[in-house]
This record gives sequence, structure tokens and C-alpha cells, in this order.
Amino acid sequence: MEILLVLWALLMIGFVVLPVMRRRRGMIEQVPAGHPDAADPENYGFARQEELDVRMPGPDQDLLDVLDLVQRSQDYRAAGQLLAGTGSDGERRWQRVQAFAGAASLELQQRPGGVGDTPGGQWLRVWRAEQPKDAGGAAVHAEFLVQQAWRTATPGTDEFRIIMEEAKAACGDAALLAPGDPIPYIVELSVARGLAYTQPEFEQVWLKILDRAPNHMGAHLAALHFWCEKWHGSREQAYGFAEAAAARAPQGSLLAAMPLFAVFEHLPEVNLVSGFYQSEVVTKAIHGALHAVHSARADDPMLAHVRHLLVFFLVRAERWAEAMNQLIHVDGHVGAVPWTLSPDPAAEFAVYRALAVAGYEANGGSPATLPH
Repeated sequence: MEILLVLWALLMIGFVVLPVMRRRRGMIEQVPAGHPDAADPENYGFARQEELDVRMPGPDQDLLDVLDLVQRSQDYRAAGQLLAGTGSDGERRWQRVQAFAGAASLELQQRPGGVGDTPGGQWLRVWRAEQPKDAGGAAVHAEFLVQQAWRTATPGTDEFRIIMEEAKAACGDAALLAPGDPIPYIVELSVARGLAYTQPEFEQVWLKILDRAPNHMGAHLAALHFWCEKWHGSREQAYGFAEAAAARAPQGSLLAAMPLFAVFEHLPEVNLVSGFYQSEVVTKAIHGALHAVHSARADDPMLAHVRHLLVFFLVRAERWAEAMNQLIHVDGHVGAVPWTLSPDPAAEFAVYRALAVAGYEANGGSPATLPH
């Protein structure tokens, strides 16, 4: 009920204040016409906010089961077995490496350890000590160091650089253990951003990825960050990179959605044009992402990432029915951009979901008219 009251308050503000759309990661300040207080997402079978899983963008039960076992037992072996059985050139292996690294990093943050105390994430240290030649453990360790740098230190400081240099060395170790695996180089893309590689240095890493997995969506998203104007590129370079990836995307590839991610990375902090989200550049990017979603395999691990970003844009563009069509595929999991940029991803997702439901019903929609 609290979320509905918030939506109603926002609606009232929208009637009396200049309709300026402020875009801050994790916030929406303009709401649709209609009656949000009457909209109930649960009528559509959507999960309650407290039930939303913030760890992943979509389901991966094998990963969740192994994560639970590893964290409960502090025994790394199940994680090693899962990665060993996951294809080295696919998106799912990359997502699982990120998940294991993130779990260890969060454990360490929650239990830094002290005199007589075992620090969190100890299972990863044991993994590296007992299985130094295991490529999966090496990749997880490299990604762990990257996440530690971004989570615990400030870019530009000595502490940040020291951790990133260690991560760079760990990437090299992981690459030696698995010469055909793109993941060590994908991890290094974040190192390149943090250590401010020159563009030729970055492109050397990127070419190694293209040699191993030219259509890897996760790699392209990591590379896009480097080319953004807030890091080491420009809006034009980021758009050019994304559009080139979309142009060469094979049939069924989600790379056709890359321009939408580029638009998201360069949204203005304050947008004074009421129709910005119906503008040509945004509309074209949305259509490219929708085409990619419709063409992709149903089991593509990156599909949920694209759907989550589409929910954000479709709600902003007041394309309620299309937003609802994406929500029915991803509801229950919110571990994806843009929600993860908010301090409370579940709450942020719930706001957009309630707005989609409200707009859908204000235009005659109902649970009975929504296809599943």
C-alpha cells in the first residue's frame, strides 16, 4: 500500500509542477495519467516486492543451488564443478563467474574478519590455494579483485590502483590457464577502465576477446563503459561502438540491443523536453532492442538484461502494453541494470512495475487482456 501512496503523491505533483523529467540513476519523477492507487501488480501474478530476487537478472537455479551450498558449507568444490561444466565461450559462464566473485566480495564486506575471526569469502582463498591451476577459480579471483576495487576504494586513489594492478596480474594468470577463454580478457576490460588504459591498449585487449568470442554480449557491455564520455571516450564513440556491434550482429543475437544501452549510459541528468523518450534516437534504439528480444533464443542468458532495460525505457515512453509484455518475462528477478544502480533495486523495479500496470489499466488493459 505504501508504494501506491507514493505513486499517488507523485501524480499530484505532476499536475502542478512543470513537467520536467529528471533522470537520476534509481529515480523516476514523472508518472502516467490514470489512477495508480487502483493498480495492483499482484492481480497480474507478479511477485511481491519482498520476494524479488536482487542477485540475478533471471533464473539460473543451478547457480543459486551451488551458491547456497558454497556459502553454507564454505566449500568451493561445487563452484569449481559448476564452472568446469559451463561452456567457456558463452554468456552463462561469464554470469556465473561474476556471481561467485560478487558473493565472495559481499561476504568479505559483511565479515571483514579480525583477531580470531575468519573473514568472509574464505572459500575463494582456499580454492586458489588448493587448486592454483584451476581456470575457473583463477577467473573468479580476478573478477573478485575488480569488484573489490570498485566496491571498497575510490577511483584515482593509490588504494584503488593497487587493487586494480593486482586484478590485472590475476587476469594474466587466468588467461595463461585457459588460452581460449575470453573471460580473463572480459574481466580486464573493467581493469582497463579503472586504470585508464590508452585507447590502443584497450583495443589490444578487445581484439583478444573478438578472436575468442566475437558476439559475446557481456563483453560488449563491458567495453561500452570504456567508450562512454564519463570514462575514456565520448558520446559519439560509444554510439559508434554500439551501432557497429548492432550492424554486424548475426541473426538471433542480442547485440542488436546495444544502442539502447548506449542511450541509457548517456541520458541527460535533466531533460526539459517532455517527449525525449519518444524522440527518434530513443525510439530507434527501443525498436532495435525489441527486434533483438523477439529474435533471440528463449534460453539466451542475456535476454533478461535487455528486457529489464526495455521496461525502463518503455515505461518512460508511456508504452504501457509493451512494458507489461516485458514484465511478464522478467518479474521475480531484478539483478540487472537499471535497477542495480539504485540503493534498493527491488523498490526501484516495483515503482516502474506499478507505473506500467497503472498506465496499462488507464488505457483499458486488465489481467484478462495481457497475453502470457
